[in-house]
Amino acid sequence: MTRIDAKFAALKAENRKAFVAYIMAGDPDLATSLDLMKGLPAAGVDIIELGMPFTDPMADGPTIQLAGQRALEGGQTLQKTLDMVAEFRKSDPQTPIVMMGYYNPIYSRGVDRFLADATAAGVDGLIVVDLPPEEDDELCIPAQKAGLNFIRLATPTTDDRRLPKVLQNTSGFVYYVSITGITGAAAAQATDVGPEVSRIKAATDLPVIVGFGIRTPETARAIASVADGAVVGSAIVKMVEEGRAVPDILGFVGGLANGAHSA
Repeated sequence: MTRIDAKFAALKAENRKAFVAYIMAGDPDLATSLDLMKGLPAAGVDIIELGMPFTDPMADGPTIQLAGQRALEGGQTLQKTLDMVAEFRKSDPQTPIVMMGYYNPIYSRGVDRFLADATAAGVDGLIVVDLPPEEDDELCIPAQKAGLNFIRLATPTTDDRRLPKVLQNTSGFVYYVSITGITGAAAAQATDVGPEVSRIKAATDLPVIVGFGIRTPETARAIASVADGAVVGSAIVKMVEEGRAVPDILGFVGGLANGAHSA
């Protein structure tokens, strides 16, 4: 059982929904992003998604694209991102960490080396958005053998014929993308999301967490009420872009977490 599995088991026992927060590693700099990461659990974050900056983030909107650019220009590397996780683990052995990004940096490092280093640092799961299920032997299967959850995204265009393929080697949770398009685009609507979450849950026992288009505590609550939890990324990253202080960002995150947890 991974930390992710344990977290969802604990939440289920408490009859609570999950709140997941995304930040970009190294944005606006390594020290600030580490301070922010360390503060997330106390703000109510159940699972941290840590972005791996990449030069061609095709699934991301302008906010997260710019965050990746800032991180890369500041010297952030995959090694420094793994080092962030290891440093975080010195004071927090419990909060699950999912590294989210694209395959190229992992491939460049070498899959076996990356998985060994990620496991040693304290990573619990991976979301690699540009590796389809047809490429599971590339990273998904080796990651699961290494003890990491491999989390897959389902979208509004994942029909009933495609869904079993998406779910076949997924573990930890299913990330449902609430809108068609890139991160930070239109607002998520619980009335649209609810039936889709039910359709996915009919095909898997895994928790279904919903992201994209969630910016307010009210939306976090509405989305969490029809799913197993909510993910917020762009709205948090936007505050980093604006140069807001870490305590201010954590206060905003706390409001979102309260919204999801009140569902």
